[in-house]
Amino acid sequence: MIKAMRWSADPKLMRDPVHLVAFGFGSGLSPWAPGTFGTLMAIPIVLFVMQFGFAAHVAFALFAAIFGIYVCGESARRLGVHDHPGIVWDEITGFAITMLTVPANPTSVVAGFALFRLFDIWKPWPIREADHSLHGGLGIMLDDVIAGIFAAVILLGIRYIM
Repeated sequence: MIKAMRWSADPKLMRDPVHLVAFGFGSGLSPWAPGTFGTLMAIPIVLFVMQFGFAAHVAFALFAAIFGIYVCGESARRLGVHDHPGIVWDEITGFAITMLTVPANPTSVVAGFALFRLFDIWKPWPIREADHSLHGGLGIMLDDVIAGIFAAVILLGIRYIM
């Protein structure tokens, strides 16, 4: 039997625009694997952005990362919890970065999702270092940005091998 994580967030938080974005438009409210649900929420967002070309995708990824430092940090500050599990804008950003090196097709989405979640959960060096040593919005965002870069590099390598 799957047990819920030992945290909670009041759905009323979604009335606040900061929490609405930080919690991935409600996907982070899941008591089970909120990071995975946040990444699932990222899929349609990223696929939509990818329709407008590579430059728009890069611009979105940069905006999401910079904006995420503020929105995740502010949400955490208001909640009084450094990196509340429900804050998943960092997963949305990490997945956007992951998908920078591949075309928008089902195989790329599944591979990108799997690789990004692997690195986000496993947290090899330097992801673990970023996760443990930085605080505030930058600390919340940076580990997922690095996980996205790792996943993107592997996807790029696979793309060129095949």
